[in-house]
Amino acid sequence: MKGLRFTIRRKIMWGFLAIIIIFTVNATYSVLTIYKGNQIIKQSQEVINPITAAVNDFIFLVTRSKMLITNWVYLQTNEEDKDALRAIHDHEYLEVKNRIQEYAQKLPREGEILLLDSAFIKFEELLDIEKNIMTDLNVFEDYEDPIKKFMAEEAIESEVLPRSAELITMLESVNNYLSRQKAETDTGLMQNFKQLISTTAIMAVVLLIIGIILAFSISRIITRPINYLRSIIDRLGKGDLVKIDKSKFKNDEIGDMANSLSAMAEGFGEITDFAENIGKGQYDSEFKPLSENDMLGNALLEMRANLKKVAEEDKKRNWSTSGLAKFGEILRKYNDNFEKLADEIISNLIKYMGANQGALFIIDSNSVGTEDEYMELAACYAWDKKKYLEKKIFKGEGLTGQAWIEGDVIYLTEVPNDYIVITSGLGEANPKSILIVPLKVNDEVHGVIEMASFKEYEDYEIEFVERIAESIASTISSVKVNERTQKLLEESTLMTEQMRAQEEEMRQNMEELQATQEKIRRDQLDRESRERIVLSDTVMFELSKSFVIRSTNDKIKDIFGFAPAELEGKMFKDIMVNSAELSKIQNNATTETYWNGVLKMKHRDGREMKVLISAGQVPDSINNDLMYVIYVRDFTKYIKDEK
Repeated sequence: MKGLRFTIRRKIMWGFLAIIIIFTVNATYSVLTIYKGNQIIKQSQEVINPITAAVNDFIFLVTRSKMLITNWVYLQTNEEDKDALRAIHDHEYLEVKNRIQEYAQKLPREGEILLLDSAFIKFEELLDIEKNIMTDLNVFEDYEDPIKKFMAEEAIESEVLPRSAELITMLESVNNYLSRQKAETDTGLMQNFKQLISTTAIMAVVLLIIGIILAFSISRIITRPINYLRSIIDRLGKGDLVKIDKSKFKNDEIGDMANSLSAMAEGFGEITDFAENIGKGQYDSEFKPLSENDMLGNALLEMRANLKKVAEEDKKRNWSTSGLAKFGEILRKYNDNFEKLADEIISNLIKYMGANQGALFIIDSNSVGTEDEYMELAACYAWDKKKYLEKKIFKGEGLTGQAWIEGDVIYLTEVPNDYIVITSGLGEANPKSILIVPLKVNDEVHGVIEMASFKEYEDYEIEFVERIAESIASTISSVKVNERTQKLLEESTLMTEQMRAQEEEMRQNMEELQATQEKIRRDQLDRESRERIVLSDTVMFELSKSFVIRSTNDKIKDIFGFAPAELEGKMFKDIMVNSAELSKIQNNATTETYWNGVLKMKHRDGREMKVLISAGQVPDSINNDLMYVIYVRDFTKYIKDEK
């Protein structure tokens, strides 16, 4: 140890070596701290935010499912909502479930995250209930079945609504848990930044102590510059990041040390300022790394970029979420007054988007399906003054009509000079952008929104307008369904009243008819009684116009010996002795006059019989012609009786 001398060179060398080691430790710690912060940011950006969005989509899906199955039961003709419900069952739920499971695998299986599996099970049970309702009320006849309709309504009230509310509460609990996780992540990130600042300050204090030790170890020749450096280091240790006067040093080792200390002080100052600005949310602060290999500076820049990106995404998302909530409230508040709804939508949308002019066109329901189908101007907005205009847009007419046909967004940033002019009290000018968005839901266009602005819109703003347009279209569709339902109800009421009047009239007619039928029945009974008296010993023949026997009564068996079936289809002259006498009947029996006379006819056993004939013609309702009716009495019997 006696031969080892601590010269100034060695002291300076060992002192700077210690400083370098401390600086390296500080830099390493800072890099690790920043890397940890980046991992926290990455976790928030790639896991927490996406799964939060997916859970929100799940909540929205449950709400939509509840609304659509209710519409399935109570609005049997709403095929659009039925198709939307089938889409949820077919693929939308699986897509949301896969997204949530994908991100949930990256989170610890603890806390409310464990509720997601239960939520999936409960929602799938709810889907099974909905499928049963959809199966029971599948066709129009099912809605006419009061039992099926009652069971479906009972399922809605006792199963779907309570289960949906319970499921939404469970998912909101998960959402709150994710929000707390994000808050804890942000808190941990800020603590890392504070630790980084504290560590930097501690390292500065350590450097101050080393500087003081070196100052006492150096000879008097360099006492003044060393003392000066000591004062500088002392001030640095107190947090006073001063600038070193390099003119006090020569171009030697102490000067090099002073230069290094100056660069370090400046670097600490810049790092400290930059870290403070990031902590305050000032992500646009200027910062330049000391070199390309400045790990700490580059890590800070990367951290700043990630934080700025997250902040911008949060700002856009919050802007869209607030807007959707605002316009959702407007749609709910004015859904019973379409004119007021259109005015509120267009005025608030123009203000929210920072546009200057706008118009809302709605397809005229009376023109749907005709060759001249058109849209009417429902509401417009320009410079905070309402202009009531009458304007029609036909399919394919201009950009608005083209957007109607294509069902897609049209966005122009190079607006023709003659397209539209924005006017104010100071003059008029062409807009910088035109945004035309169709009001489309389930691939059906109900109208168009058109906006003109002095600014150009970003993609997320256009996407926001598309989502608002879809909500407006859904509301318009529901309003139209309600109007059709009300109209059908009124028509049904009117038809019911008419049917009641007709039923009353029919009841009176039935009473009169019953009275008439009763009189006819009594008359018929009286006539039949008389006919039985008259026909008790009389044979009655019904003959066609050509004297073919159609029918006869049973008395023919007693008088002529024939069964009635034996004579049906035979000629009447076949049972006459002299067929020439048939002309007497043919010439004298008409519908106005009757012929009475005595003829000779044949018995079944071949003997001749004298009979008394009464013949006449009556209408034949079957053949729309006339037929003969002949009454025959056995005259031979009366001759025998007289003898």
